Amino acid sequence: MNDQYQANNIFAKILKGEAPCIKLFEDDYTLAFMDIMPQKEGHALVIPKQAATTIYDLTDQAALACMKTVQKVGKAVEQALNVQGTSIVQHNGNAAGQTVPHFHFHIIPGSLHGLKVHAEVKAEPEHIEKVAEKIKAYI
Repeated sequence: MNDQYQANNIFAKILKGEAPCIKLFEDDYTLAFMDIMPQKEGHALVIPKQAATTIYDLTDQAALACMKTVQKVGKAVEQALNVQGTSIVQHNGNAAGQTVPHFHFHIIPGSLHGLKVHAEVKAEPEHIEKVAEKIKAYI
């Protein structure tokens, strides 16, 4: 992955309405949605609407907005799935495991033990929708 923002990445397409997502929350600065290749049930993503590849590219405003959305959605994930914690994961660059060149946080419910491989296996959309509805009830 190069350091220059790639405007045709899947998250940019989602933000432009050119690709679908299972939305959890949206405000003026961020979008939270379900990961279609979840490492665990309830795996969610938070992205800024700002075009940024890594955390180092974010404006202060976008960084703060992302953290607020991570807090809001993370709490809802814990309540909806009745888990005693979440892991917040963020990769910067391909060498660090970033698979989409648009800054994003992963919210992964519960323990990291038993995680599926990152960005490898798609889950059934109907099942993801059901989990999303549970989470949205707490946002």
